[in-house]
Amino acid sequence: MKKSPFRRRLLLGLAALASMTVPAWGSEAYPSRSIRLVVPFAPGGATDIVARMLSQKLSEGLKQPVVIDNKPGANGIIGTDLVARAAPDGYTLLLNTAGAQVLSPVLYKAPYEPLASFAPISLISNIGLVMVVHPSVPASTMQEFIALARTGTRPMSFSAGSSMIGLIGEQFKTSIGVPSMVNVPYKGTGPQMQAVVAGEVDMTIDPFNAVQMIRAGKLRPLAVLSPQRSPTLPQVPTMQESGVTGMNFSSWAGLLAPAGTPPAIVQRLHAEVVRILALPEVREQLARIDYEPVGGSPEQFAATIAEDSARWAKLVKDSNFKATP
Repeated sequence: MKKSPFRRRLLLGLAALASMTVPAWGSEAYPSRSIRLVVPFAPGGATDIVARMLSQKLSEGLKQPVVIDNKPGANGIIGTDLVARAAPDGYTLLLNTAGAQVLSPVLYKAPYEPLASFAPISLISNIGLVMVVHPSVPASTMQEFIALARTGTRPMSFSAGSSMIGLIGEQFKTSIGVPSMVNVPYKGTGPQMQAVVAGEVDMTIDPFNAVQMIRAGKLRPLAVLSPQRSPTLPQVPTMQESGVTGMNFSSWAGLLAPAGTPPAIVQRLHAEVVRILALPEVREQLARIDYEPVGGSPEQFAATIAEDSARWAKLVKDSNFKATP
């Protein structure tokens, strides 16, 4: 039977309506289930503060659970590589720091590339660093610590819970001319700080996870590694003010996904990070530990990763630094 023009138009219209109302396979709204947030470090370190804050606020904004999964080991390589190899669907994310993202691939044969293996989402915060000593160390200033270390009357040691802290510590030894200072490795920035609190080592350089211990009198701060003094510890001088040059260092925390994650998902997550970092309670929480909120675009974060990769690679080459396996 020949179809009338009206019937033909009706059928075409119904087909068009159906195509608009029935979603294509696999195009359900993101997210439709829980999200795994991998942290490539042990619990209790500096990154945990950001991870717990971020997971809670992301869960609220995305209306889905965001579950933290600590995967420590091999200076962050194990957890970082896990995300690099995950499905690029937005359901496995990485909260990483500069050390594991850009330094570990320089020092070790990491199976991932700092930038090519990932889809940067947002730089969450810049992280300041502070040098602290055990209260039993007879030095109240950086100058006194350097003088004590140079006498050689007692062996001086520092704890390093990551390759970055180890490299910065070695740079410090060179800057003050005390090559005999012992680098004692620990598994994470949490354990490295506890080692100083317990008096196992004399000193460490910590990403402001030590603020509460400083205020409790369990650690003594000598200098911050930023160009300016920290608003969190305004009484503590910079390394430059203390007469130690070439010691301006910092880290960062950022959110990434596996390479190939759809741009729409990256932008959705980036928008959530920007929203979260604008919340007064979040900014106050980060300020208490001297974490500077950023929330830059994926492109800006990618540029930071590229620049830091080049900087740390040069420092490793110039210093001939060899990481502890």
